[in-house]
Amino acid sequence: MKATLIGKENNVAEFDMQFSAEEFEKKVNSVYLANKSKYTVDGFRKGKAPRKVLEAKFGKGIFYEDAMNEMIADAYPEAVGELSLRPVARPHVEVKSFEEGKDLTIGIKVAVRPEFTPGKYKGVEIDKIEYTITDEDVQKELESLQERNSRAVSVERPAKEGDTLKIDYEGFCGEEQFEGGTAADQNLTLGSNTFIPGFEDQLIGANVGDKVDVKVTFPQEYHAENLAGKDAVFHVTVKEIKETEKPVLDDEFAKDVSEFDTLEELKADLRAKLEKDSANKVEYDTKNAIIEKIYEATEIDIPDDMVENQVMEMMDELDMQLKYQGITVADYLKYMGKTPEQFKEEIRPDAYKKMKTRLIIDEIANLENIEASQEEIDAEIQGIADHYKIPVESIKEQFETENLELIVQDIRNRKAIQLLLDEAVIK
Repeated sequence: MKATLIGKENNVAEFDMQFSAEEFEKKVNSVYLANKSKYTVDGFRKGKAPRKVLEAKFGKGIFYEDAMNEMIADAYPEAVGELSLRPVARPHVEVKSFEEGKDLTIGIKVAVRPEFTPGKYKGVEIDKIEYTITDEDVQKELESLQERNSRAVSVERPAKEGDTLKIDYEGFCGEEQFEGGTAADQNLTLGSNTFIPGFEDQLIGANVGDKVDVKVTFPQEYHAENLAGKDAVFHVTVKEIKETEKPVLDDEFAKDVSEFDTLEELKADLRAKLEKDSANKVEYDTKNAIIEKIYEATEIDIPDDMVENQVMEMMDELDMQLKYQGITVADYLKYMGKTPEQFKEEIRPDAYKKMKTRLIIDEIANLENIEASQEEIDAEIQGIADHYKIPVESIKEQFETENLELIVQDIRNRKAIQLLLDEAVIK
């Protein structure tokens, strides 16, 4: 195989891969040997028909396409390495010349990593970022802990905001009961705004056993088109009223919810955790402020294919997130009232920014000769194994199969970002 660079413009490289007639013939015969068992021809046992017989029956080029595909797949990595190209997308392939007994020429066009110089990245000046932990912050954490340890108790009094009611209801539009408007033993917390606007307010003051006609108007943008904007009445029966009983914030509470003996010790621990979180947020936001300045000072002509790949990566991430919630991307987009194409266009600016930022950090790592040591790689794999509670050997096998490139890149990028922070001038 001979690789010849035709040109490189706007970060798209064009080159030819030329294969001799002998190379192509050898690959065709290899494909024949690998696939002949799939064919049955009268007069021959299955898989025993000679190549010429199969070509006569099914066409001379029966194995050509597979042979070309295998040759391209095998030779492409060698070609981009020989031409010192760094592809960032799938190549566009074209058969330029093919004639039996002559050389085969395959044309390739592929988006390549753009060449650029990062803006000033050492000594970047930013304002100091600070977050102060107050007594009020500690109190909010304490109250959140109190809320999580509260319990619901039944009460015999009129319902008020904050109470949780167990109700049965039937919904009607006019005289017609509508689908999906009926439920039994439904729990509803008044003030949670989880039902149609106005529904919960009309149950305040109700007692156990009361039957209340709740009159509402469905929002114009309601997901069920047959109900959007329509007036409805729900016949509601109140079956139970529960209020939240919060524990008293004292030393006994501290003993119940923590390893501490006093409330003051618990509050001191909450403050320490908040201050640690605050310090982490300061570091995170400071790094982002530095990267943003470098981002603004750097110009890159990013190929469209590269941005499109990032868009698809973000779509895949969304798909995984939604699956955990039992939702499909199609259902999510339908609820949002958007087509896949509209959604992709909406996220394209974010995809561009992510890709540009990634390129900048990676290039800084290259310029600073930052590498990932074997110890760092092993520690990263151990961390992944610990997080997902998977044996280290299983993680290593997976990375050996799928390449360590991503984990190495993450380590290099983190070290590059730390360098930016260490070199920054914080005013």
